[in-house]
Amino acid sequence: MTKLRTTLALTLGLALTGFAAFAQETAAPAADGTAAAPAANDVAMGQPAQDQNAIGSTYSKQVFDAWDLRCVRTESGQDPCQLYQLLKDGQGTSVAEINLFDLPQGGEAAAGATVIVPLETQLTSGLRIAIDGVEPKIYPFTFCARIGCVSRVGFTAAEMEAMKKGAKAVVTIVPAAAPDQQVVLEASLKGFTAGFDAVKENNAKLPAPAPAAEAPKQ
Repeated sequence: MTKLRTTLALTLGLALTGFAAFAQETAAPAADGTAAAPAANDVAMGQPAQDQNAIGSTYSKQVFDAWDLRCVRTESGQDPCQLYQLLKDGQGTSVAEINLFDLPQGGEAAAGATVIVPLETQLTSGLRIAIDGVEPKIYPFTFCARIGCVSRVGFTAAEMEAMKKGAKAVVTIVPAAAPDQQVVLEASLKGFTAGFDAVKENNAKLPAPAPAAEAPKQ
């Protein structure tokens, strides 16, 4: 983990060095010694911040202790929701996030989750999740994007019951820069039962998705 922090610090240092060079270049002194204004095509004009009430935006509907009921705004006002928690390491640094959602009854997975971790994670080691000290399960990473690497996790009915009765879930990842080390993150289960019940109650009221169109026959 120390190597990972060193890499991040080096990256930040390079970014600051680049900023200083940019400042010197755009504010080079004129012949009379005064700072010259940057050229019009060297500055950014900015853009409006995202409207928190815009369709597709995410908002917090209710908080259940350690969990946040987050929903996505839709035109109909019938907004789908998930249960969210930001995961931090022992130093209080934000490292990962987890979003839990309900699934239709009858399947092997009673609920699903999307876990997002830093891009600097060693993907081949997978994502480990243990509920209250029980032997962990290993889940593969599905893909990586600019926001991080994503693992799509399924929980059985028994695992969901364990989380409702438990105190914490332990999430473990391995840094790519330090494969001999582990980053251990604790997800508090305080408020989990009420929060997930709220997810199911909210999403049960959503309109059923339209059936997929059949492919044309050849």
